[in-house]
Amino acid sequence: MKKVLIDLFAGGGGVSVGGEDAWGRWFDFAINHSPSAIAMHSVNHPYTKHFTEDIMRVNIGKFLKWGQEVGFMWASPDCTSHSNAKGNKPIEKGLRILPMGVWRMCKQILKATGKVPEVIMMENVKEIQKWGPLDENNKPIKAREGEYYNKFIKLMKAFGYEFECKVLVAANYGAHTTRERWYAQFRCDGRPMAWPEQTHSKTAENGLKPWEPIRQDIDFTNLGSSIFTRKTPLKEKTLSRIAAGIKKFVIDDPNRFILPDKLAAPFLIQYHSETGKGEVRGQSLNEPIQTIDTSNRYALITCFLSKFYKTGTGQTINEPIHTITTSPGHFALVSAFLIKYYGKGIGQSLNEPIGTIVTKDRFGLVLVVIDGITYQIVDIWFRMLTPEELKLGQTFPKDYIIDFKMPNGKRYPKSKQVEKIGNSVVPLMAKKLCYAACPYLKVGERMTNMKIDYSQEQLKFA
Repeated sequence: MKKVLIDLFAGGGGVSVGGEDAWGRWFDFAINHSPSAIAMHSVNHPYTKHFTEDIMRVNIGKFLKWGQEVGFMWASPDCTSHSNAKGNKPIEKGLRILPMGVWRMCKQILKATGKVPEVIMMENVKEIQKWGPLDENNKPIKAREGEYYNKFIKLMKAFGYEFECKVLVAANYGAHTTRERWYAQFRCDGRPMAWPEQTHSKTAENGLKPWEPIRQDIDFTNLGSSIFTRKTPLKEKTLSRIAAGIKKFVIDDPNRFILPDKLAAPFLIQYHSETGKGEVRGQSLNEPIQTIDTSNRYALITCFLSKFYKTGTGQTINEPIHTITTSPGHFALVSAFLIKYYGKGIGQSLNEPIGTIVTKDRFGLVLVVIDGITYQIVDIWFRMLTPEELKLGQTFPKDYIIDFKMPNGKRYPKSKQVEKIGNSVVPLMAKKLCYAACPYLKVGERMTNMKIDYSQEQLKFA
């Protein structure tokens, strides 16, 4: 009899597609309380039995038989009540107990089949290890950190499980994101614990491959539109981040990413609060994307460059500004924008490789030296990353369906697409962890989703 596979807290399907990539077979059961999560999961995993129920109430025991073996179960309880990202906000007690749903499910499976699952993988934020009681204001009691976590591990070991856990960074295994998570392995089948080998590193030391850059997942045919011609102006905080990002990732970065055919320098900014004065929450496209969360917080910023005419070194601040060969309006606006955020008294000779020069008319000329050639910034474009780009950044396969028609005829909302991507386990991590732990479950290769092109009279299938 084939071993049963269960995906608890299944979400949009990061674990399920990772498991399919690892073993070439579907998960038998997927459980999540959210109808929108099950909607995306069902479209991509039609042969899985779905339960749109609370993990603390669901009963899959009636779908199992005595003597049946649950070979593998994955559980990713909601992490928001444990994450440091909540800052100093009060914690929701109800979400905090969700890991106990794993213990409850083990009891249910034991009663129905006579055995607990052979292998269980869990994923959460690393702060889960501090899980303990809260005070009267729903804040963690520091002196009792880890109390409930250790109790949970003890209860699981009482079933006969061996236990190991590791905090792993997805980019170290080839993912396009630096998402860091706690992974736990429980097993009672007598086999040794097994974990995937690290394949990548930030500095590519010891024969490891370099981290995968997010630029491979960005659609550069769509760079957005100018920040100066928007109907609704960007907020000052966003403009400040853009200005800081230009300085850090275009002006000061010798390894800046350039689109040669467009002579443009793109980078990302984040809609998260900065951790220190003068810092920017953003990154180069030469790096993996940082953690993707449940709302779209990443914007693509593109600085358009033009060769600076006159001489190879430009002009001194004692001369009037020379003829602008690109759009004067854009030039003035770019100049005013950067002066606004970097001070009106900044100026330097263009004998220095990079800098801001200010003329008597208060125009700021922003120059960038690339391979010995001086360029000026002439425009700045902006757009948010698309759900499709976030999907690829999280290392979902290209054929994974996130945009589809629901039974009511409406399109699945983009906000829900982003939410399910941000909530997901990184599929590549799920694939590598599943295969390392249980290579014997492999039966074939994952079958890709079929795509239907309705744009012509004759349907096309791929």
